[in-house]
Amino acid sequence: MDLYEYQGKQYFARFGIPTSPGGVASTAEEAVAVADRTGYPVVVKAQVKVGGRGKAGGIKLAGDAEEARAHASAILGMDIKGHTVQRVWIERSSDIAREWYASFTLDRSAKKHLCMVSAKGGVDIEEVAASDPGAIVRRHVDPVDGLSADVALSIVDEAGLAAGSGLAGDDARGVAREAADLLVKLYTCYVEGDCDLAEINPLILTTDGRVHALDAKVTLDDNASFRHPEWSEMASDDDLDERERLARAKGLQYVGLDGFVGIIANGAGLAMSTCDVVEQVGGKPANFLDIGGGANADQMANALEVINSDHNVRSIFINIFGGITRGEEVANGIVQALGRVELRSPIVIRLDGTNAEEGRAILAGHGSERLVSSPTMIEAAQKATELAGGTLK
Repeated sequence: MDLYEYQGKQYFARFGIPTSPGGVASTAEEAVAVADRTGYPVVVKAQVKVGGRGKAGGIKLAGDAEEARAHASAILGMDIKGHTVQRVWIERSSDIAREWYASFTLDRSAKKHLCMVSAKGGVDIEEVAASDPGAIVRRHVDPVDGLSADVALSIVDEAGLAAGSGLAGDDARGVAREAADLLVKLYTCYVEGDCDLAEINPLILTTDGRVHALDAKVTLDDNASFRHPEWSEMASDDDLDERERLARAKGLQYVGLDGFVGIIANGAGLAMSTCDVVEQVGGKPANFLDIGGGANADQMANALEVINSDHNVRSIFINIFGGITRGEEVANGIVQALGRVELRSPIVIRLDGTNAEEGRAILAGHGSERLVSSPTMIEAAQKATELAGGTLK
C-alpha cells in the first residue's frame, strides 16, 4: 500500500523522524485554516501518489492567507499524470541549505536490506543513478545485525553529507551525527513499520543546522497488515478507477490496464506471464487479475463481474493451473460462475495441472462460439486475441 506524503510523514512521526509542521486539507478554506495555524510562509503541496508534482504546478509557496487560498483552489481538482488532486498538504516553509537523499528497501537477490544515501537529493534518484551513479552510496544491512549508529555515521561520511554542508569542525560533525541518527530512525521505521520502501527525498539541512524530512515516500508491505489494524484507516481508493474499486471490494488482486483482452489467472506469476503472452501474440491485456490459489465459483464469479465492468474488454482469457485445487473443481467453478454473470465478451479457457483432462471434459460439455477451451497457453492467447479482433503476430 502506497501512502500519500502526509500519511508518510505521520508514519515517520511515530518513529521520531522530524518533519515540517503542517496539516492536510480538502478545501481551500480548510487550507487557509491550516496555514493560519502553521504560520506563514507555507508550502501548498498536491497529494497524489505520483512524482512530478512540482513540474505540474502542484507545489506552491504562499506568503499569506490570500495566496494560500488561491493556490489551494488551483491545485485541488488538478490532474497530475492521470491522478486527480483531492487533498493538499500545508506545511511551514523551510530555509534549505542542502538537499540529500536517503532510503531503505529490500534487495531480494542479496536477501538483505538496502540503504541508499546521496548528497544529491531533491531530484529523481533515477536521474542521479543514470548521470552520476557514484554519487549514491549503497550499503547492505543484515536484518539480524540491524543498523548501528556507527555504521549509519560511516554511510553518512561516505556519502559526503557533512562535507558538502558548508560547515567545518565540530559543526560539521554535529550535522553528520544528526543525519546518522535520522538514518537509524528511518531504518527502524522501515523494519518495525513493515515497509517495502521508506524514502526521504529530499532530506534537508536547514540554514540553522537542523536535519529533517521534507518529503516522505512510504510503501507498506500488505503481507504484514495483520500486525497493523491501524493501516485500514490509511487505505484509500481515491486513486483507483471504478474497476479497481470493485476488485478491492471483492478482495481481488487487480490492476487495470488499457487493453482489450481481459485476464484472469490463479497466481500472480501466472497472471503476469499471461499478460506477456497476450502481448507476444499481438493482443493487449486489459488488466492483471489474480484470483489466488483456488478458482471456486464465488472467486470466478467475482472476477468475471470485475472484468465485465470494463467496457474496453472484447474477450476474456481465463488461464488456470490446477495445483492443490483439482481441474474438475476449477471447471465446475467456471461453469457455475458463467451461470451467475451475464457476460458481453467471449471467453477462452486454458486449464492445466492436476486433473486437467477431467476439467477440460466438463468445459467441453458447455463449449460454444463464445466459450472456447484451448490446451496451451499460447493457443489460448492467440484465440482470445482473435476473438477480440486484435492483430495476431
